[in-house]
Amino acid sequence: MKSLFQGVVSSLSIAAGYIPIAFGFALTAMEAGLSPELTLLVSIAVFAGASQFILVALLASGAGIVSTLGTVLMMNARHLFYGPAILPRLKAAGRGLPTPLLAFGLTDEVFATASGHLEKLTPEARETWLLGLEAGAYSAWVGGTLLGVTLGAGMDALPPAVDAALEFILPALFFVLLLEVGVRQWLGTILTTALVSAALMTVLPGYHALVLGMLAGGAFNLLGGRP
Repeated sequence: MKSLFQGVVSSLSIAAGYIPIAFGFALTAMEAGLSPELTLLVSIAVFAGASQFILVALLASGAGIVSTLGTVLMMNARHLFYGPAILPRLKAAGRGLPTPLLAFGLTDEVFATASGHLEKLTPEARETWLLGLEAGAYSAWVGGTLLGVTLGAGMDALPPAVDAALEFILPALFFVLLLEVGVRQWLGTILTTALVSAALMTVLPGYHALVLGMLAGGAFNLLGGRP
């Protein structure tokens, strides 16, 4: 389908960031003691970006399964808001694809890209376009992990320059996606979310602060503060 292919093409900017990050995750996981097979399975089944790094770090530190799962779930609590925000745009032409399938691939970057592009598509093309976007992003993440576990077996550690570059890729990817969505249109929401999150991070863990910051940004829009 044309719209499915267009979705895959739209995922290329996400894939460019996902591949090196997933590669870094694979190396980090294997250094923490995970087998290559388990490392790849985590990316296939979890597909949660930064949360996978936290998952590995907690397991390596000896944290219990309950505290590990609780921390990862709290980090990903923001995803509860993504589906309700996207779903009304998909209902215009009726639903065809299973909701769990679309929900699984709705990462931060996919959500940001979809938010800026869905309205430009015909209602009939939105679901398959979103599926293509998610499939491209997922393939890049799993492929990057596979590349990491394949090449990482003979690599003791990343060169410092490469390690520093990997740390910068994810923030840079978010910034590029933000520019695609349109900063001016959402300036009030962005500033509200950023300021509230930054203030709360002085007294709360980052994942709690981020969720509360998103709620504050949503409340800003709900009260008519969107420019």
